[in-house]
Amino acid sequence: MRPESTAIVTGGARGIGQSICVELARRGADVVVADLNGDEMAETETLVEETGQRCVGVETDVSSADSVGSTVDWVLDEFGSIECLVNNAGIAGPTAPCEDVQPEDWEQTLAVNLKGPFQMCRAVIPQMKQASYGRIVNIASVTGKRPLPNRTPYATSKMGVIGLTRTLAAEVGGENINVNAVCPGSVEGPRIRKVFERQASETGRTYEEIRGDVERETARGELVEREDVADLVGYLCSEQSKRITGQDINVSAGKIMY
Repeated sequence: MRPESTAIVTGGARGIGQSICVELARRGADVVVADLNGDEMAETETLVEETGQRCVGVETDVSSADSVGSTVDWVLDEFGSIECLVNNAGIAGPTAPCEDVQPEDWEQTLAVNLKGPFQMCRAVIPQMKQASYGRIVNIASVTGKRPLPNRTPYATSKMGVIGLTRTLAAEVGGENINVNAVCPGSVEGPRIRKVFERQASETGRTYEEIRGDVERETARGELVEREDVADLVGYLCSEQSKRITGQDINVSAGKIMY
């Protein structure tokens, strides 16, 4: 990562996003946490500032072009440049057969998960082109590469993120801007534990049985830690990755290998 870099991380108030913010700060970046949940940013700000780097939370709705534009304009006014953008904000969307998915739920899922990264990229790329430098990392999912029954909006959005990544990388590569995607598998934390609990309740099986099934799907027999994702993002934002672009890289403990 270049000295005195500024990074925007969407959805950085908690979970994977929070770990990404801390990792980028450890690598020397000042961090802007762009999150819809303004009340939840304080912990991330504290963790980043403990590394000695600056951190500012900006309430941002990535599904709104006006909100995205206001955030990017503010960051440029305050910091002068944006070297790194990590599009991490996302929602799970509904769990239902396609015919039972309501149009408004479909639209909301794609607005956050796919339109959001597009709008953030669209807003920061002009400044990155002017500087002839940029690192963009989109957080996709292994579901962007394989089916996930009863999750059509989510799967479609994450497949779209991979398409956005590849196409944008081809567009801006000549401007010294790299664009990559990270595809996590099942990540340890409250969110996946709630999924296991719900599945156990719905099927009459135990939590341990459900979790064991998921772990056995991986080559390593374990879930992914959020720091694993953050470590890869940090590398992709660094100078060490300068000739890596247009890639969708799995962090799945071997759940998928393509």
